[in-house]
Amino acid sequence: QFQFSKIKNPQILIIVPTRELVVQVLEEIQKLTKYMSVVSAGVYGGVNLRPQSAEVAAGVDVLVGTPGRLVDLLATGVLKPKFIKKLVIDEFDEMLNLGFRAQLKNIFDRLPERRQNLLFSATLNQDVEVLIEAYFNDLERIEATPVGTPLENISQSYYEVLNFNTKVNLLKLLFNENPEMNKVLVFVSTKHLADLVFEQLENVFGESIKVIHSNKAQNHRFAAVDDFESGKCRILVATDVIARGLDVAEVSHVINFDLPAVPESYVHRIGRTGRVGRKGIAISFMIEREKEYLVEIEKLMNYSVPQVALPENLEITTQMLLDELPKEYTKAIEVKAPKREGVGEAFHEKSEKNSKVNVRRSHSAEMKIKYGRQYKKPESK
Repeated sequence: QFQFSKIKNPQILIIVPTRELVVQVLEEIQKLTKYMSVVSAGVYGGVNLRPQSAEVAAGVDVLVGTPGRLVDLLATGVLKPKFIKKLVIDEFDEMLNLGFRAQLKNIFDRLPERRQNLLFSATLNQDVEVLIEAYFNDLERIEATPVGTPLENISQSYYEVLNFNTKVNLLKLLFNENPEMNKVLVFVSTKHLADLVFEQLENVFGESIKVIHSNKAQNHRFAAVDDFESGKCRILVATDVIARGLDVAEVSHVINFDLPAVPESYVHRIGRTGRVGRKGIAISFMIEREKEYLVEIEKLMNYSVPQVALPENLEITTQMLLDELPKEYTKAIEVKAPKREGVGEAFHEKSEKNSKVNVRRSHSAEMKIKYGRQYKKPESK
C-alpha cells in the first residue's frame, strides 16, 4: 500500500518502546524494501540528536523511533507530521507502563486526522482502552490468541528456593551440569537485581555472560545483544522491559530468577523461547512471598506449573540480602511533658507602658491655663 512520493517527510511512522526494538524493526524494514525506492531511518534517545535530525531532514519515507526522541524531533521542527499516512505502534501497553503516556499524547495531537492506525499490544488493559477511545476511531480488534494462552512447545517448571544466594548457587549448578543450556535468557524484575546477579556470575562464566537494562550505555546494550545472538555470549541477564523488545532466535532456555508481580509479564518472558516451531524450556525460581504471584500466573494461563525438587548437591545458604531480611517496625512512642501543678492558664498582666490610655488633648485649653486668657496668634506683618 506504500506509494512513492517525492516529499521528503515520512509517510509511515512506527513507534516502539526501546532502542533495541528500533534497531530490530529497522533491520526488518530494510530487508523488506531492499528492492524498493524506500528510505527508512531509526531514531532513539541516549545518543546525540544532531546526526539523527540530519538524517530525517535529508528525507525518509519510513521513520521508526521511541516516543521521547520523536517528541524532540517534533519540537525542533525537523519532523513534519502532516504528511504521515500510516501510524504503527508496537507494544502499546508496555509504553504506557513505562510512562510514555504524555509523549504519546503529544505525538497524537500533531498527527493528521486522516491516517491508518495499526496498534499492537500484548494486553488490552483499562489504560490502553481509554487512550484508544480518545484518539482512534472505528478500530477493528483482531485477537491472535487469548491473553495467557500457554504455549504448548514450551516446557515449564519451577523451583521453590530460600533466598537470593541459594538462587545464584542453583544457577551455577544448572549451567555447569547442563551444556545444552547454550543460549539462556535470565529475567529479573529490577535493574539493581540484574547487576547483582551479573556480579555473582561474572567471576565464574567470564565473557560468556552479559547484562542489559535501561541504565546501561547504548553501545554496551547493542554489543551485549549482538554477542548473545551470535553465540559468543551464553547467558544474558535482562529486565522485563527487554522481554518485550528482544527478538533473538533459538533461545534454548528462559530462567525467571524471580516471578513477576504482573502475570502477563511471565507470559512475555517465557515467550522468548520456543519460537518458530522449536521446543523451549522455561524454569522459574520462586521464594515464599512470590507464591501469590504463581497463583495468579496459573490462573491466567489456566495451567498448573509443575514444581521440581531441588538438586541434592545444591548448596543451600541461609545468608540473606538486606532486602530479604524481615522488616521490623518500631511503634512510635509519644512522649508528653509532665503537667506542673499550681500553674494556671498562660495569662500575663499587661506591662505598665502597654496599659496607658490615650487622652484627647485640647491645645486651646492648655494655652488658656498657661497664659490665663485666650491665646491669640500674633498677626503677621
